[in-house]
Amino acid sequence: MLVLLPPSEGKAPSGRGAPLKPEGLSLPGLADARAAVLDEVVELCAGDEEKAREVLGLSAGLRGEVAKNAELRTAGARPAGEIYTGVLYDALDLASLEPAAKRRAARSLLVFSGLWGAVRVGDRIPSYRCSMGVRLPGLGALGAFWRPVMAEVLPGVAGEGLVLDLRSSAYAAAWKPKGGTAGRTATVRVLHTQFVDGVERRTVVSHFNKATKGRLVRDLLVSGAAPRDPGQLVDVLRELGYVVEAEPPARAGRPWALDVVVREV
Repeated sequence: MLVLLPPSEGKAPSGRGAPLKPEGLSLPGLADARAAVLDEVVELCAGDEEKAREVLGLSAGLRGEVAKNAELRTAGARPAGEIYTGVLYDALDLASLEPAAKRRAARSLLVFSGLWGAVRVGDRIPSYRCSMGVRLPGLGALGAFWRPVMAEVLPGVAGEGLVLDLRSSAYAAAWKPKGGTAGRTATVRVLHTQFVDGVERRTVVSHFNKATKGRLVRDLLVSGAAPRDPGQLVDVLRELGYVVEAEPPARAGRPWALDVVVREV
C-alpha cells in the first residue's frame, strides 16, 4: 500500500544536526528535478526579499521564511515526519506509533512537496516554505514542472499495490495515476453529516477532513492491514469502524472515490 499525503504549510524548525544530503533522499529518480528547484529557491530567497515573498505568496508576517529558504543547504535536517505539522499530522501522530507501525509508515507514506517533489517520512530535510502552487521565475509553475517527472518515477514506486490518495487538489495535480495504477487507486472525501429539522445534511469541512484522514491513516498503520485494492480497503475501513460509502468506477482504469461519513467532528 502506498499512501499519498499533502505536506503542511507550517513546519517544525529545522534540526541542529547534519544538513541536507540530497543524495540520501528516497526516490532518486527525482534528484535532478529536486536540485533544479532547490537551486532556484535558494537563489531567489538569497536576493530581493520582497520579490521572494511575492513569488512564494508569503505575507509580511512570514518574511522570516525567506531567510530560512536561503539557508536550505546548510540548515540542520530532521526526518520529514517530524518537519510536517498541522491538523493531519497531529492526528496521525507518528512519534507515538509502536515500532512495527512506524516501520509500516516508513514504507508506505509518501508526502508530496513543491520543493522536493515527494519524500518518505524518514527522509531528512530542513524546514522550508514552498508550496506546489508557487510559480518560480525560471522553472514556472511547480505543479506543471513536477508532472512529467512524477509520471516517470511514481508508477514504479506504486508497484502493483493499492494507492490511497489523500492529497489536496494542488498536490494531486502533480501526479494523476493512469491505467492499471489508477484502477488500484482510492481517493477519500470526508463528509460531516448532521440532521437539521429532521433532514440529513452533509458538508465537507477542511479542518475535520484533515483530522479524519490523519486518524484513518494511523488506524491503518496500527492495524497492520494490507489491502491490495480499493475494494479490500473499503472492507478494512469498515472493520475499523468507519462509515464508508463507495461504488466501483463505471469504467476500468479509473480511481475509486470513497466517502467517509462522520457524525463527530
